[in-house]
Amino acid sequence: MRPEDVQLIGNVVAIRWSDGREDFFDMEKLRAASPSAERRGEPDIFGRIHGGDGKTSFPGVTVDGFDYVGNYAIRFAFSDGHNTGLYSFRYLRDLAESLS
Repeated sequence: MRPEDVQLIGNVVAIRWSDGREDFFDMEKLRAASPSAERRGEPDIFGRIHGGDGKTSFPGVTVDGFDYVGNYAIRFAFSDGHNTGLYSFRYLRDLAESLS
């Protein structure tokens, strides 16, 4: 599935998918779910995670903009300066189900 429309509405990111499904993401929760190495850390060859701040609360953070990355992801620019997480389309759909 691919997003047909992405809109920033108040504190919500709204995505309409090519199959007609619509998902709505609270911007603070979307920031907390960033798949970036900055937030999650990175595994070494033994699977141990290194780095990552582990922060899970981002009060007042909003999405200032977004860009498509190829044909597989969206990069959101957050008001706290974070913009390194690539949210694959599959990740966003799975995230919508886990947050609902």
